[in-house]
Amino acid sequence: MALRQIRELGDSCLTKVCKNVKEVNARTRDLVGDLLDTMYDAEGVGLAAPQVGILKRIAVIDAGEEYQDEPLILINPEVLETSGEQTDYEGCLSVPGKVGRVTRPSYAKVKAYDLDMNEYIVEGEDLLARALLHEIEHLDGHMYVEKVSGPLLTNEELAEILKAQEEEENQDK
Repeated sequence: MALRQIRELGDSCLTKVCKNVKEVNARTRDLVGDLLDTMYDAEGVGLAAPQVGILKRIAVIDAGEEYQDEPLILINPEVLETSGEQTDYEGCLSVPGKVGRVTRPSYAKVKAYDLDMNEYIVEGEDLLARALLHEIEHLDGHMYVEKVSGPLLTNEELAEILKAQEEEENQDK
């Protein structure tokens, strides 16, 4: 497979609603492979087709072994249910080097199709719920920066904040 260029904040492709996939063909399979390769190369948790300039409702997610056994391939995903609340720092491969505090549901139930166009349901909590909702928002032309409370931080600024919080917690013990 091939690495694709990741579109960044400000690219009009990231603000458009994606079209449903009607059938999976060789080009679709190649795109999914490229999305996975590009996501892993960029050390991301998820990547949606519009992030590489393709306006199709396709996303991939790998939130790690704690959350799933293998990468998720989401074709035409649809959020069925959400509940709870979590607030944490979130980043995006289309906003490199920046993170922001985002409040999202702590649970998500999503219907999607796999590469054989078989319907399946995925349920996720915490990081997986966050990733599912984040990637589906990309397919609807939205980005996490629309939900950030407070300033966007660099990764270095976040590391300083987390270190200070850890030191404060250790002093309280």
